[in-house]
Amino acid sequence: MCGIVGAVSTRNIVPILVQGLQRLEYRGYDSCGVAVYANGLQRARSTSRVAELAEQLSSGKLDSGTGIAHTRWATHGAPEMHNAHPHFSRGPKTGREDAERPGRIALVHNGIIENHDELRAQLLAKGYEFTSQTDTEVIAHLVDSLYEGDLFEAVKAAVKHLQGAYAIAVFCKDEPHRLIGARAGSPLILGVGKEGGEHFLASDAMALAGVTDQIVYLEEGDIVDVQLGKYWLVDKGHKPLSPEQRPVKTVLAHSGAAELGPYRHYMQKEIFEQPRAIADTLEGVEGIVPELFEGPGAARIFKDIDSVLILACGTSYYSGCTAKYWIESIAKVPTQVEVASEYRYRDSVPNPRTLVVTITQSGETADTLAALRHAQSLGMTNTLTICNVATSAMVRECKLSYVTRAGIEIGVASTKAFTTQLAGLFLLTLVLAQAKGRLSEEDEARHLKAMRHLPTALQAVLALEPQIISWAEDFAKKENALFLGRGLHYPIALEGALKLKEISYIHAEAYPAGELKHGPLALVTSAMPVVTVAPNDTLLEKLKSNLHEVRARGGVLYVLADDDTKIVREEGMHVIRMPEHYGALSPLLHVVPLQLLAYHTACARGTDVDKPRNLAKSVTVE
Repeated sequence: MCGIVGAVSTRNIVPILVQGLQRLEYRGYDSCGVAVYANGLQRARSTSRVAELAEQLSSGKLDSGTGIAHTRWATHGAPEMHNAHPHFSRGPKTGREDAERPGRIALVHNGIIENHDELRAQLLAKGYEFTSQTDTEVIAHLVDSLYEGDLFEAVKAAVKHLQGAYAIAVFCKDEPHRLIGARAGSPLILGVGKEGGEHFLASDAMALAGVTDQIVYLEEGDIVDVQLGKYWLVDKGHKPLSPEQRPVKTVLAHSGAAELGPYRHYMQKEIFEQPRAIADTLEGVEGIVPELFEGPGAARIFKDIDSVLILACGTSYYSGCTAKYWIESIAKVPTQVEVASEYRYRDSVPNPRTLVVTITQSGETADTLAALRHAQSLGMTNTLTICNVATSAMVRECKLSYVTRAGIEIGVASTKAFTTQLAGLFLLTLVLAQAKGRLSEEDEARHLKAMRHLPTALQAVLALEPQIISWAEDFAKKENALFLGRGLHYPIALEGALKLKEISYIHAEAYPAGELKHGPLALVTSAMPVVTVAPNDTLLEKLKSNLHEVRARGGVLYVLADDDTKIVREEGMHVIRMPEHYGALSPLLHVVPLQLLAYHTACARGTDVDKPRNLAKSVTVE
């Protein structure tokens, strides 16, 4: 995986392909490439950044109206040039010189082909030669082996043999003004051009920002045939689809949202955008009503359900863990949180009266989509998503949705997407409490007032940045760290540890503070910094005892404390005082200093903050 762009046009589309890759850089990648038809198959590839690829292409030697481009996040094969996309087929060995059997198929691919070893063996037996370790090259050879003059038919035949997830864009030198796309398990869109009969394929509408805003979303199993001035689609059964079945939608993907502005990195920019992102996410929320969640039958669903199942991955999973505390405490509804990639592979006890809640920034996370579909297959059809992309597969596949308004998030390590998810989940908590008759008018007014004050409260927390930079100078010299929290703030400690390890590469783990004496205390020395989230809540005195346990072993504490906790600075006890205690919504405030700590530590260590090694923004493979 990571990003796909393709085009058929009467003009030179190489600049459009490169621009599309630049728009998709936020997803994370380790190689990139462009292939076009120019009296045969021609390509340029790089294991550096898209800027280096653009430099290669600046000579203008690749000039064509048909082409495909890709940013790759390695799954099969190391991030080396021979594994970079696009991949070409090569005809079976016939005893002729290599130059006499040039490739005719060019292909890019997101996803994972699970039966690639079996297909590779079959193609090797037919004389095909492989030059990469990728599962993608298998698809290119497979299409070539089935090609009999009609690329659309060859792709239709080829996908029948594929097991796993894929979004592909493919063209053939023998049909130079034709581009075929297909998807199953990975997103792919069609962009309808505004001039010259041109059309586009992409994995994300963002790639086509400024080129076209007319988008057709391909559904699971769809195949699209794209030519100059026309296109048509078939479904997974290869039945033709009408424009009514796959309508053209106007999607405004603003490229300006990706501008860095005065900030050093996108992650820093996005941390400081959180007050605005929260305000935008809560815009229009005047009262607690079921209709806050778009979709039919919201009031009935909230009234009828008797439990909640949250499915998510990574940072989104930690927002779900926070929500469990809220939902059970305020709405009194039993709540279970599952790692999406684990849930679908274990035996569980389905309950048709469960509200299945998925949480995802992109709405295309493969593990979470698969977990949702598994829950639906078990008869749990009351589904809701908290998602940042209104046009995503997750929003389309869930009955109800709350679309956060974080805006595009470029940094791989999520920040504003996380806090806006928490805002949406707190609204869900209040809606459930109201549906169950457990939210008084006074409590509703109090919670809404606190939510409206969040942007101002977050601004005050961001003002702590200079103190956090001082902490980061210490952390940059470490290789390990512990994070502690209790109750509602334990998931925030987990998120803080995740941020630190994601971008600074410091090994960090989080524990409930009460668990220290059950094992992790053995790790505590003066070389192991211990970060503690210390709000003034009912567990504060218990938490103070845990801090004493650390100090007694020579540990060095870094404490984020509410102003009235009476935790004081001393030798081995570094304290940053939060501007105010914020009750149930405190996690949204306490996570921000942890984001800043990770960011400034990574800066001090000189890592690639926005594109950390081995990670991708939108994880569209299992």
